[in-house]
Amino acid sequence: MRENIHLGCEKCTRRNYHTTKNKKTTTGKLSLKKYCRWCKEHTMHKEMKL
Repeated sequence: MRENIHLGCEKCTRRNYHTTKNKKTTTGKLSLKKYCRWCKEHTMHKEMKL
C-alpha cells in the first residue's frame, strides 16, 4: 500500500515536496537531496508528518 508523504528541508524546515512511498518496502523515513527554493541550494529533505 502506498502512502502520501511530505518532504521538508532540514535547514529551513519548510515542506517543499510531496510524494508517495511504499510502506512495506521502505519502513524507515525517506530522505532525498532536493532543491529548496527558499535556501536557494540543494539540501537534504526528510519525510515529515502531515
